[in-house]
Amino acid sequence: MNYSGSCLCGNITYEVIGEFEKFFFCHCRYCRKDTGSAHASNLFSVTAKLKWLKGESEVRTYNYKNSGHIKSFCPNCSSALPNVQMDGKLLVVPAGSLDSDVSIIPDGHIFQNEKANWDRDLEDIPHYDELPTE
Repeated sequence: MNYSGSCLCGNITYEVIGEFEKFFFCHCRYCRKDTGSAHASNLFSVTAKLKWLKGESEVRTYNYKNSGHIKSFCPNCSSALPNVQMDGKLLVVPAGSLDSDVSIIPDGHIFQNEKANWDRDLEDIPHYDELPTE
C-alpha cells in the first residue's frame, strides 16, 4: 500500500510505501506540548519506507534534550512530519499529516499516567460539524 502526505502549506510532500503495524494516541507530556492537544496520533512501522517527494531539504527535526522524543516538522507552517528513528529501524508518521485514508484503527492510548486532567469524558460534551456560531 502507498500513502501520501504533506504539510499544511504544501511545501513538503511525501509517500509511505508499505503498511503500518501500530497506531497509538500518546498522552505523554512531550506529545501534548508539541501538538498543543490532548495527545499525538502516530502511526508506526518497521517495514514501510518513507520517500520524500518535495521539500526534503526543508524538513527540520528536533530531538528534545536527546531524550528520543523526536519531532520532524515544516519550518514554514510548523506541521508535524514523518521521521525515522532507532537507527533507521522505525518509521513514525503523524496520522494527521497523511492525505490518504488508513485502514488501521488505533491500537490504544499510551502514557495514560500523563494524561491532561481535562482529557476525560469527551464523548459526553457537545459535538459540532463546524465552528458553532453561538
